[in-house]
Amino acid sequence: MEFKSDVEALDAFAQKYNILREEIAKVIVGQDEVVKKVLISIFSRGHCLLVGVPGLAKTLLVNTIARTLGLKYSRIQFTPDLMPSDIIGTEILDESRNFRFIEGPVFANIILADEINRTPPKTQSALLEAMQEKSVTAAGITYKLDDPFFVLATQNPIEQEGTYPLPEAQLDRFMFNVWLDYPSFDEEMMVVKSTTTDKQSQLDVVLTAADIIYFQKLIRKIPVADNVVEYAVRLASKTRPGSEMAHDITREYISWGAGPRASQYLIIGAKCHAAINGKYSPDIEDVNAIAYDVLRHRVVRNYKAEAEGMSIEKIVEALAE
Repeated sequence: MEFKSDVEALDAFAQKYNILREEIAKVIVGQDEVVKKVLISIFSRGHCLLVGVPGLAKTLLVNTIARTLGLKYSRIQFTPDLMPSDIIGTEILDESRNFRFIEGPVFANIILADEINRTPPKTQSALLEAMQEKSVTAAGITYKLDDPFFVLATQNPIEQEGTYPLPEAQLDRFMFNVWLDYPSFDEEMMVVKSTTTDKQSQLDVVLTAADIIYFQKLIRKIPVADNVVEYAVRLASKTRPGSEMAHDITREYISWGAGPRASQYLIIGAKCHAAINGKYSPDIEDVNAIAYDVLRHRVVRNYKAEAEGMSIEKIVEALAE
């Protein structure tokens, strides 16, 4: 893609984003905030954890986004008997008596880790290197993954039978933790009408892999004022009970706060949020727009918070004030 200036490129990005939203809306009814957060995490080079009850089109959403972005898509169904080699691949002995590496489903651009908490930590950790280093290691050899690379994991919040909670180290790899809610009555009416006929929506490819990489680099070049960076770092610091910046509500209700990765994601996410809204630099409003989804899975509440029904949303709202 060729543009005369970064400003022109950012204008083009905002236009492409709106076209992308319209294209996804052909298949996905409602869920506008969820679609926005998933796209922000893709263009910010982050990963996303979707939490919602079955039947809210989580899998369809990922599939639709992959098709409109012209990316290679891979779905991994996480089950208790899944092994790390089922994700990253395995070595086999070929006809020439030589070992050959067979790539697993992680070698794609968009990975759907379906019901990620249904598999033991050993297998969950197979994704850790892939998510952070964009590479996997098998039999001592490191293999680079395709670029762009994005993991979208889903989790069912109501079934705890036969599930393994994600370790904090793995949760921290996700840029966003997005909660899906039931559609409104009118949205559900539209869903039922559109899915109970044999009509199929034709999706157009809006961006290529090269376009996405270009825009990912462009987002990182967006300048940020010092007061916005200070606000983001201060917001993350306020969640840490042992910090001198700890808020009163933090000392009372939080046992563990967000690490430096939260500050990084608050800024890169704010940059992308500003860009999709036609702004050339983020402000505090952009940081607050993504704060819940960045901090929700990084802040660990104590027993008192759970007993008194103090939600993460209420805590983050108090900290942002």
